[in-house]
Amino acid sequence: QVQLVESGGGLVQAGGSLRLSCAASGRGFSYYAMGWFRQAPGKEREFVASCNYRADTTYYADAVKGRFTISKDNAKNTVYLQMSSLKPEDTAVYYCAAAGGSNYFRADDFGFWGQGTQVTVSS
Repeated sequence: QVQLVESGGGLVQAGGSLRLSCAASGRGFSYYAMGWFRQAPGKEREFVASCNYRADTTYYADAVKGRFTISKDNAKNTVYLQMSSLKPEDTAVYYCAAAGGSNYFRADDFGFWGQGTQVTVSS
């Protein structure tokens, strides 16, 4: 069981950067694959990025590829999402999630979720 708390969201101008953090408590964080999802108003939750438990394999949605970077620090029980060249369409609530299995691409693969942090990008 792992508990997740996101932080680092806020208001930023288009072209700016933000780094989201997700602090985990509980046992076994280093064995979990981690992911970031987002949900914009009126839209379904969508995949943003994920990494395996060692963070040596990463995946990104096409919409964020080349702009966002996921990283995982097992010593600090924290996963990060570095976001740069932000666009107004990146505005959403961002959620981190943990997956205990071998798949870490779809929302259904993730059994533990944080409460989310709001990111707003102004034009």
